[in-house]
Amino acid sequence: MKKKTIAILFGGCSTEYPVSLQSAHAVITHLDRAKYNLVLLGITRDGRWLYYDGPADDIPADTWHQNTAHCTPALISPDRETHGLLLLAAAGPTVIRLDAAFPVLHGKNGEDGTVQGLLELAGIPVVGCGSLGSALCMDKDVAHRLAASAGLAVPRSALFHAWENPGLLSDLTAGLSLPLFVKPARSGSSFGITRVTDRTALPQAVATALEHDDKVIIEESIPGFEVGCAVLGTETLTVGRVDEIELTKGFFDYTEKYQLLTSKIHMPARISPKDEARVQEAAVTAYRALCCTGCARVDFFFTPEGTIVFNEINTIPGFTSHSRYPAMMAGVGLDFSALVNRLVEQAVGT
Repeated sequence: MKKKTIAILFGGCSTEYPVSLQSAHAVITHLDRAKYNLVLLGITRDGRWLYYDGPADDIPADTWHQNTAHCTPALISPDRETHGLLLLAAAGPTVIRLDAAFPVLHGKNGEDGTVQGLLELAGIPVVGCGSLGSALCMDKDVAHRLAASAGLAVPRSALFHAWENPGLLSDLTAGLSLPLFVKPARSGSSFGITRVTDRTALPQAVATALEHDDKVIIEESIPGFEVGCAVLGTETLTVGRVDEIELTKGFFDYTEKYQLLTSKIHMPARISPKDEARVQEAAVTAYRALCCTGCARVDFFFTPEGTIVFNEINTIPGFTSHSRYPAMMAGVGLDFSALVNRLVEQAVGT
């Protein structure tokens, strides 16, 4: 069987650039080289696109772009006849035809439908969610509206835009009970999020969120704890085990997500089999309602009364071997290597 050529996109103009490097390295080192030729396409923090043919271990160390001998300016051509990567070498342009592309990018400019739209324009199959599902899930406000329309419970919230008068915040949030979480509507890894326990802190919290996006969602805090559920597939779905985030203090911010200083991840979650099945069912409902394809992690709040409240969907969850999504899939018998290879198989149709 002829090998398929797969582009792995990593890095990106996002605050989550370091996370992408770790995820991409894990994907690169676990894909089956007997079936796939890998083309590594790195995007620097300042937005340069570089074809990289150096050691994979230099990617998580973020030294990959420093050796110019291994980097060639490149771009995805939107021309469907090209159907691939255009290398802009000094000797002249060359083309690498692609069978699919795997964006291992987190946050803005990678997980929000922008890169997926480029790949769809080029006619290149995308591993994971497409442009529509990616854009819908990235916007917490839109995601909540669609989840609610599908019958899922969502937090009570208010919306604030950069062009609005901050003096309106008091009226906008008058019907919401403290504490409140102030979040950029389109950001990831908990960047720009503030927990507000005093309404006088709202203007500063909103200003912090506006550093990451021009739309801010202000939500009531939901009692209980967070649970997540991994979903894989497009037509026929594989649903992973449910995990649980145990917090000692604060909330699951960027530091806690990647260092677990005062929090723990329980996989499976410490809930009954019946409640786990309810979470899994809700995850499928949200996945379908927000037009997800390929894979996603669906996150909820689980209240003391057992109510499942939709939080968000992560369309490119962490892909290191110790990340939550792979752990949930391992719980149903799909180890990390099998998982990443299944994802690519879905895109190329093998």
